[in-house]
Amino acid sequence: MSKQTDILILGAGAAGLTAAFTGAGFSKKVIMIDKNKPGGECTWSGCIPSKALINRAKEIHHVRKYVPDFAPDTEKILEEVRQVMEDVYQNESPEVLAKSGIEFIQGKATFLDAHRIEVNGEVIEAKKVIIATGSKPLIPPIEGLKDIDYLTNENLFQQQTFPKSLLILGGGPIGSEMAQAIVRLGTEVHLVEKGPRILGNDEEQHAKLVQDRLESEGVHIHTGTEAKSVKQQGGKIHLTVEKDGKQFDLTADKILVALGRQATLEGYGLEKTGVGYSKKRIKVDQHMETTAKGVYAIGDVVGPYQLSHMANAQGITAAQDAILPIRRKMDYSHVTWCTYTDPEIGHSGLTEKQARGKHGDSIRVYTHSYDELDRAKTKPDYMGELKVILDKKGMILGASAVGDRAGEIISHIQTLKMLEINMGKLSSVIHPYPTYSEILVKLGKKIYVDNLLNKPIVKQVTKWRDKESE
Repeated sequence: MSKQTDILILGAGAAGLTAAFTGAGFSKKVIMIDKNKPGGECTWSGCIPSKALINRAKEIHHVRKYVPDFAPDTEKILEEVRQVMEDVYQNESPEVLAKSGIEFIQGKATFLDAHRIEVNGEVIEAKKVIIATGSKPLIPPIEGLKDIDYLTNENLFQQQTFPKSLLILGGGPIGSEMAQAIVRLGTEVHLVEKGPRILGNDEEQHAKLVQDRLESEGVHIHTGTEAKSVKQQGGKIHLTVEKDGKQFDLTADKILVALGRQATLEGYGLEKTGVGYSKKRIKVDQHMETTAKGVYAIGDVVGPYQLSHMANAQGITAAQDAILPIRRKMDYSHVTWCTYTDPEIGHSGLTEKQARGKHGDSIRVYTHSYDELDRAKTKPDYMGELKVILDKKGMILGASAVGDRAGEIISHIQTLKMLEINMGKLSSVIHPYPTYSEILVKLGKKIYVDNLLNKPIVKQVTKWRDKESE
């Protein structure tokens, strides 16, 4: 006889955990299954360890300004990073889940049909099923790559120490963050990016500022460069790349593959469920429901944004739609992210290019430099800028921030955007001085004035006055 549950969640990463806590919050019986411990990629190989490493590398970078020959103990640093992972896990352990009414089963799950799953020899039948199996590193078909010992984010933080030299494939957020952090710890780093620049999804001028900073700190960045083949010989990794039609070799002790993620779809028996999926993702509607009734999918296995906070939003949407009669839709118009390089780069909504393509020349674009921010000037080697794209009425279409506290600044922008608050209203908000968030007030005052000048009656009065002064 099978075990019965209200909601069965396959996968205990960011998306699955959020859905589980949401379901339990509505007093539903929730069972969660994962072959690994709870926490998923974010806790064990993504957000948490990477930020722990970045913070420690930043401390070393500051020390080296005053003690140039300081040699960090990277073995100790990696031990500390792994301890941070364990500390975060304490809030996601099976014991914590059980206190919230969530039963966690560790094991390999296989679908028998859309609403029955077998795990550890036991069959579980659920009224509603949520698939949150996550993603794994995308490994490209580069000649020779499968024959060498390469690194990904899944094993990087399990290393005992860092190598003397490292090749990184990919100039996205992961590649850029790790390039800077690891070069600050004393490793020679070469970053290879096929595109014309790193951080290709961010505003170009802001990504350029980050790239300049990485290069100034010693990262060798090879943009417009494609990896062709790789081999391991004499204890070294030899990577053949091509740029502008010419091939050359890069050599290092290790290579890190950071070329994005691919959905984890195989091995679960999805073909038995009636769930529609492609090689890249599971197909869902606006309510996160798949083509099989009562079966939902969330997180990296769905996309389109493989970000923990987007997975959380999808988890809440799916769980509530599985429980409540009034269904909510997933809204991707308010996408946001932050890349934790130094300087940080934060994004909300549309880029200027996207906004012009959608709204034409009616958009209003404002920028404010950290050069006009007193708090920034107190720090040596500061840099930064806030760029906001508005519609003709002053409502936010998108924004990008680069510099210290960029992630916090973009969070303020995101709040205004989602709550549909005109950015000109910031002109009257009192912020403490000196802070980085003061940049919002300064920009808000410019926008407030332009909002007034754009009012039809003000335009008419201004026109009359201009005529009278002639």
